[in-house]
Amino acid sequence: MSADAFVTRFDPPIGDGIGPLASLRLAVKDNFDIAGHVTGAGNPEWADTHNPAQDTAPLVSHLIKLGTHLVGKTQMDELAYSLMGQNARYGTPENPAGPGRVPGGSSSGSASAVAAGLADIGLGTDTGGSVRIPAAFCGLWGWRPTHGLLDARGLLPLAPSYDVPGFMTRDGATLQHLAELLAPEAAPPRGEPRVPADMWDFADAETLSALAPLRQGDPAPLLSLRLREALLPTFRVCQGAEVAQVFGAWIKEHEPAFGPGVRERFAGAMALAPQDISAAQSMRAEITGAIDAALNGGIIRVPTAPGPAPLLTLDGQGMEAYRNRALTLLCLSGHAGLPQVTIPLRSATGLPIGLSLIGPRGSDAGLIAMAVDMAKSTR
Repeated sequence: MSADAFVTRFDPPIGDGIGPLASLRLAVKDNFDIAGHVTGAGNPEWADTHNPAQDTAPLVSHLIKLGTHLVGKTQMDELAYSLMGQNARYGTPENPAGPGRVPGGSSSGSASAVAAGLADIGLGTDTGGSVRIPAAFCGLWGWRPTHGLLDARGLLPLAPSYDVPGFMTRDGATLQHLAELLAPEAAPPRGEPRVPADMWDFADAETLSALAPLRQGDPAPLLSLRLREALLPTFRVCQGAEVAQVFGAWIKEHEPAFGPGVRERFAGAMALAPQDISAAQSMRAEITGAIDAALNGGIIRVPTAPGPAPLLTLDGQGMEAYRNRALTLLCLSGHAGLPQVTIPLRSATGLPIGLSLIGPRGSDAGLIAMAVDMAKSTR
């Protein structure tokens, strides 16, 4: 039985519904503080060892002031350190767009609630893909903003130099309206899109076939082979070092009973050697420079994920192989702090897949407007 998308439902919803987002229903991931409620972050030990928040996260307060109705806090992967949406402690939220398949995480409940029509806007967080993946899996629009663009106070961090608040919606118009309110245009993307063959190679045949009409552009490799092969290991180490800083002392004190996969990731993060962290940080700077140079003020167009959402019955080895391919695609914008928007599309078999546009820092509103226009032209 799949878990409910919500940790807590607010009845009546919070907010007066007055403003430019009047009466749109907002679902908020359970790693944002809501005054009077424990920020549980998908882990029972964390919830048991923390008091209710005294203040509401400023971004959530701002969204309420813009007119949204906060309908509830949503389920998530344990402490956000996962990607497929499976939570061994509380259960896995349903994927309404792909029954029998994972919803994607770690913003699983927000995606599930929006896809099921229980909310209009899903607020999540994205470190290594935790908004983009559930959006792609659940047939939603997803926005990972420029790093640092949106207020992250009152958000339980995972890896602060990668973490961003992000959004999921059922339609592009709502996402575009959000971006216009939250991210005034600064640097609109320009030039011919890059559709780098070295990144498209991570997609499966079904996804490549469905996205074939959208591959027009410069197919030259985005990165040298050395940097491409370093993308995922660099992300793992840089992220892991920050994860250990955030949670290491708490884990040693409370010894939480993490679920499979999450347990191993935290153990690996806490075992990282200082010299490995330093080398990965230097490599990240080199990767970021190469991505910026390749972007050159324009956009990069890539599949959001290697393929449709995996089946819930996929074994651990198969899930990890999918996760690794997905993270390699997703960490491009994470390493470089770039905005990314994922457009919901369908494979030949009708399953949700995503196409992503990555743009220059600060180009968020223009990037989303470009994505909305592209989606209209593909109908």
